[in-house]
Amino acid sequence: MREIIFDTETTGLDKTEDRVIEIGCVELENRFPTGRTFHTYINPQGRRVHPDALAIHGISNEALSDKPVFPAIVKDFLTFTHGAMLVAHNAMFDLGFINAELERIGHAPISVSRIIDTLRLARRKHPMGPNSLDGLCKRYGIDSSLRTLHGALLDSKILADIYIELIGGKQGALDLDSVNVKKGITNEPITIKSRPVALPARLTEKDLLDHRQFLGRIGEKALWFARYCSTVRR
Repeated sequence: MREIIFDTETTGLDKTEDRVIEIGCVELENRFPTGRTFHTYINPQGRRVHPDALAIHGISNEALSDKPVFPAIVKDFLTFTHGAMLVAHNAMFDLGFINAELERIGHAPISVSRIIDTLRLARRKHPMGPNSLDGLCKRYGIDSSLRTLHGALLDSKILADIYIELIGGKQGALDLDSVNVKKGITNEPITIKSRPVALPARLTEKDLLDHRQFLGRIGEKALWFARYCSTVRR
């Protein structure tokens, strides 16, 4: 399964007027980073970067003056993301800006059905928050020390680690139901074999006696009493 973690930086917050000025993407294959990325800055074609946005990402109009316009990079972006689910934090913001750019050049929009929003995932898993990127980095022990300013590629790399934690961590990315499981480090296949003979119980007769006496004290209404008795009688 191929997924693309992506992020954008923009000149402001109004997708009808403001423009995308940076796109960063990180590729995951079966929930593991492949090392493949896509990153570009984009000339906003005369739209000035709002001071509030500049304070967040630090990308000035002067720095963008020699960068390609959106029509010049769109083919590479769509090729990189083709066929993959797209993962972003507060995804509808980023998708709205990308689709607004696509609409300006007469291209079909990216379907919402391809989108996974990690902010929604985080709010379901951690309803008390905080669920910002910085808050989730602290929760999961992810290094965000380089994030002095927002940047699309850096934020995508950080979000890739957060996303893997939100869906169950590194272990959740392993297919433990299959016979062959790939190691996350070497990618060499290993074989899972079932144990031919069960290990002997570690409980002694004294342990069993102590447990029966404990059950006697709490009575037959204990939730596990009936199951325990049926097991002992076998």
